[in-house]
Amino acid sequence: MSKKRRHEEHEEHVDESWLIPYADLLTLLLALFIVLYAMNSVDVKKFEDMSKAFSMALNNGSGILELPSVVQQGQDPDKTDSNADDKEEEKQKDQENEKENEKVSDADAALQELIKHEQAELEDLKKKIDTYIDKNGLTSDLETKLNMSQLLITISDNALFAPAQAVVKEDSKELATAISKMIQQYPQYNIIVAGHTDDTPINNRAFRSNWDLSSMRAVRFMDVMLENKQLDPKRFSAIGYGEYHPIAENNTKENKAKNRRVEVSIIHTYVDATNPQKLTVKK
Repeated sequence: MSKKRRHEEHEEHVDESWLIPYADLLTLLLALFIVLYAMNSVDVKKFEDMSKAFSMALNNGSGILELPSVVQQGQDPDKTDSNADDKEEEKQKDQENEKENEKVSDADAALQELIKHEQAELEDLKKKIDTYIDKNGLTSDLETKLNMSQLLITISDNALFAPAQAVVKEDSKELATAISKMIQQYPQYNIIVAGHTDDTPINNRAFRSNWDLSSMRAVRFMDVMLENKQLDPKRFSAIGYGEYHPIAENNTKENKAKNRRVEVSIIHTYVDATNPQKLTVKK
């Protein structure tokens, strides 16, 4: 009996109490590694999840693996939604830009077509006026020029007015009437009648300056043209430039004669009459 008791006294069991803090340490290390791994994409939601995970680990050492959102790889749902919205907005902007570019292209094509059509019409009108000039022996008194903004008819003042006068001569009214009948076939164009003088001053009972003389000559010639009731007066305007838009130096009698003139401008519809260099497509 004594030997058996002695044997029981020497029997020992391994102390495993150290496993508990060791397991806690491993759990904390695991949580730390997970936090470090997720640091490159931490946001508010993930930070809250990390806090919950640490709290559970420190309280009872469990629950870390029960939070898949802590270690889940891939994009954050909120961030994914934001990216999707950005892509959709960018797509809409691209579509709007594409539509705007199409509108611009359509407008450019329409403008080019309009330019081509009107240029052909005014070339035809120029030929008719040139034929009239040749037929009536008026080559020294009339000239026509066509460019991208207008068809310009230049008439010497000798063909229309007596010196220092603004009344159209009776034998010259036929010219104004003939031009009006040819313009009548193209009712969509605006017409500007402009009077010009040389730099010789004038100051009499009828005209105080060359401004008055040039303006009245433009108005009187326009009046004769508008005797044609087929023309729309709303499309006509008269301007006096005095001596300030010469086409030659006022240093000889011949050059002064060139500067005394009336100009009839038939303006393209796509040109702003106040700015002939500006092209527009009318709606």
